[in-house]
Amino acid sequence: MGPHTAAAGRATAATGDIARLANVGRAAVSNWRRRFADFPAPVGGSSASPQYALAEVQAWFARHGRPFVLRPVDTVWQSLRGATGDLLIGDRIGYLGAVLALLDRDPKRWQRLAEQPDADLITELPAALRDALPEIDHLITDEPNGDEVVIARLTVEAAEQDGHLPVFDFLCQRYREVHSRRQSVTPPDHARLMVELADVAGARVLDPACGIGELLTAASRAGAVEVSGQELSVTDARLAAVRLLLAGVSARVVAGDSLRRAAYPPGRPDVVLCDPPFGERSSGHDDVVDESRWEYGLPPRGEPELAWVQHCLAQVRPGGRVAILMPPGSASRRAGRRVRANLLRAGALRAVVSLPASTLTAAAPNLWLLQRPHRERPPAHLLVVDASTDSSRATQAWAAFDAKPAGGLPAGSRAVPIIDLLDDEVDLSPGRHLVASSPPTDYPPAVERLRSAVANLLPLLPDLTVDGAADDIVTVTIAELLRTGALLIRQAPQRLTTDGEGGHPVLTARDVRLAQPASGRADRLDDAVTIEVGDVVTPLAPRRPAVRVVSEPGALLGPRLYLLRVDADRLDPWFLAGFLRIAQRAVTSDGVSPALRWDIRRTRVPRLSLTEQRAHGEAFQRLTAFEAGLRELRALGEDLVEQGLRGLAGGDLRPALHHD
Repeated sequence: MGPHTAAAGRATAATGDIARLANVGRAAVSNWRRRFADFPAPVGGSSASPQYALAEVQAWFARHGRPFVLRPVDTVWQSLRGATGDLLIGDRIGYLGAVLALLDRDPKRWQRLAEQPDADLITELPAALRDALPEIDHLITDEPNGDEVVIARLTVEAAEQDGHLPVFDFLCQRYREVHSRRQSVTPPDHARLMVELADVAGARVLDPACGIGELLTAASRAGAVEVSGQELSVTDARLAAVRLLLAGVSARVVAGDSLRRAAYPPGRPDVVLCDPPFGERSSGHDDVVDESRWEYGLPPRGEPELAWVQHCLAQVRPGGRVAILMPPGSASRRAGRRVRANLLRAGALRAVVSLPASTLTAAAPNLWLLQRPHRERPPAHLLVVDASTDSSRATQAWAAFDAKPAGGLPAGSRAVPIIDLLDDEVDLSPGRHLVASSPPTDYPPAVERLRSAVANLLPLLPDLTVDGAADDIVTVTIAELLRTGALLIRQAPQRLTTDGEGGHPVLTARDVRLAQPASGRADRLDDAVTIEVGDVVTPLAPRRPAVRVVSEPGALLGPRLYLLRVDADRLDPWFLAGFLRIAQRAVTSDGVSPALRWDIRRTRVPRLSLTEQRAHGEAFQRLTAFEAGLRELRALGEDLVEQGLRGLAGGDLRPALHHD
């Protein structure tokens, strides 16, 4: 048995890994453990998070005839899990990334190293990395062991198939999943908005709490000419530095505590981007009491985010910009009102934006935009924006505000006079100022829109008759339709992710549930599935009925979705979609998890002629349009009520007096 085979033989897989490799939910794996006596026994981990021998899992899948695709990069990850404890796995991934960066920069040197026995490679690899990668020589602090050099060879083989950066990003994503409770990751949408509002093109950018480099990566993609970072964790600093190297970005990332000992001299960056660690109640308060950075007031104990705000302002050049994510409470907590007031008086704080919630963050944050004062007359207004449902609103509002602070702004935003904010609370929460002060200028047109929507709704209903003498319906399963070629089922490749910076739109499961256009982005893979007009798309395990008949082609099919493509000469797509939805309603109406009940191949549809199918399909299509009209009607009605309440409260509207 060679070393590569031995390393793969020690590979392990957690429940989440098995679910990912088999393209099922975690609940399905747990169900297999209960139902099948021959399911492999754990070989490690804990009762809450067991680890299984990957070879035994593969053998079990083979015995039961289930699909199980194991790519080289999967072998790397599972071998790493088997050879390294979870607390050290980030260090090992950073080391593997450095090997990939060496391979990228000097492939001949790696080839010479790879030809040597493992014992010699262990000795020579650290020096080779420091010599070839001077940007990260200060982060190469340890040596690999025998298992790790074998995994390094496996990693190189995986990179030759999938690419250097994709392999490293895959390993980083798995690392974040293992440490999801410890690691805070900046959501990609938030990162894109921050670099856009801070205008990083052509700028020197610093992130003093860079994590594994999400904001620095976004800044480099947006045209920053120089990126630098500092991170408390040596592990994360190494991951960030390697990630940027593999992306072709010349960057400097150092490890250390930015608040206690900044690694970079102040006053040089054009832009500072920061997503500080939320929940860290200590900001080194006792260590930095006399610091000159606290120009706007000593940060209160328990308000470390205000220390980060002032640190970022001290780092940026005069006139430079700061974009920092803040917990919503920082806009209103009483302890921080003095610092907030001083930021306003100096004109340093320019905008506060409430952002959408994300699965990557514990709570929906606010985005503070600041500018280090550089002119004698400070601004007179603060921009507040509610972008909690649409982040593009922030871009539109900031562009209008930056051009003309007191001019017209789009809905959901307002330029608040700073003098009005300097009260006893200094509450900068966008919701408070927008709800209380938005004039209802659209009340009469809103009434007309509602009337028009009501008038258009009833004609959408199909003309259905009661058939009390209906015969027993002959049905056919989806599996039978598959065998006859009347339709085929497709799914997205397992490695496709929708949270990246790719240039192709992706239809996600959330898009299908909310009946909205494709919102994901991804790079196009060779085996990606492109949706076509007439395709029927539905989630793998719907929590409530959700089926889409595609009308706009071109997007990629996202993860956790089935795509059913029909033979139009034998099967009507709307007919199929309607009966799929009926079947979903049956399995989601009794509270039982649909992951345990929903089997699309066993779903039955009536066996009807194509003419009868099309009649049913038209009825389903009209009911779906009626349902969408009801949702629009509700939204219009709620908006009309809000307009009326605001107008009556603020005096902009008044009841019409009818005289007898």
